[in-house]
Amino acid sequence: MDVYAYVKTRMPDWDRLSQLTGKRVSDGRECDEFYRLYLQTSSDLAKIRSRAPDPQTVLFLSAVLARARVRITTEVMSVKDALARFLLRTLPLSVYRLRWLTLAVALSFLAVSAAAFLTYVFCPQLLSELGTPHTLDEYARHAFKSYYSVYSNSEFAAMVWTNNALIAVSAIVGGFTGIVPVSVLWTNAVAIGQAGAIMHSRGALDVFFGLILPHGIPELCAVFVAGAAGLKIFWVLAVPGNMPRAAALGKEGRQTLLTVFALTGLLFLAGMTEGFVTPSALPWAVKMLCGFFIFVLFWCWVTVFGRRACKAEESADISQAGPEASVEYA
Repeated sequence: MDVYAYVKTRMPDWDRLSQLTGKRVSDGRECDEFYRLYLQTSSDLAKIRSRAPDPQTVLFLSAVLARARVRITTEVMSVKDALARFLLRTLPLSVYRLRWLTLAVALSFLAVSAAAFLTYVFCPQLLSELGTPHTLDEYARHAFKSYYSVYSNSEFAAMVWTNNALIAVSAIVGGFTGIVPVSVLWTNAVAIGQAGAIMHSRGALDVFFGLILPHGIPELCAVFVAGAAGLKIFWVLAVPGNMPRAAALGKEGRQTLLTVFALTGLLFLAGMTEGFVTPSALPWAVKMLCGFFIFVLFWCWVTVFGRRACKAEESADISQAGPEASVEYA
């Protein structure tokens, strides 16, 4: 082995490792590069020691690796940095990766709701199957509106949050069947269409939209994302790609856990809106703005930070504690 020729060939990589060791790693690509160069340089040192143990080269590489090792083992992310990375990179990425499937679910859901609404509007005889005229009158005039005022605001918000969370979780947990997410989405879409048709038949469609839209916008957004997450699990189970099925399902499951965590916060805001804003005396436009603001805020968070993490080729798989889990980030 010609140690001098080997050193000349490998020196650019060793210099790059020294450079990365002395700076703050800015993104996932540099972090991966740092880790790769560290492993490669360790291998180079082992080769030189076994085949042509040049003392100066051995000392030089030992020093380079020692500095890199110190960086790995001691300059870990602070709790503040780790939390910021989780909230502003990993968590929004777990939802961002589902954006197109979520859009497809949303459009399908709204189409089914509209179809159910129009079916009952143009076929009034079908309304009789939903209840007697007196029952439907009572629902449109009193029951629909009183639903938002039976409990105290805090109790109602907690109840709504729990109920919506159960709907979202059932769509996700039952995702491996492929049927449960579709069933949950279909049932809720038809129910909304039926409720709208009943309110329309009694001339109270304005009341329907005035009560359901303020909290319904962020609430349905969470349901759409949950449905997309459940369907993605089914798709990965059916078509695992180039990974073993168990490994692909495990990876998707870990990413979905973060999606559930993100939806918990969104559903909490939707529940607070339904508990405090919807039954309030605020003008209808203000109520709408509250729900729309939560919706826009959520998707701005997902799109801006999720896209940034996606471009950096990061992963929402919480088990991938690669070099980025050990090296300090700016």
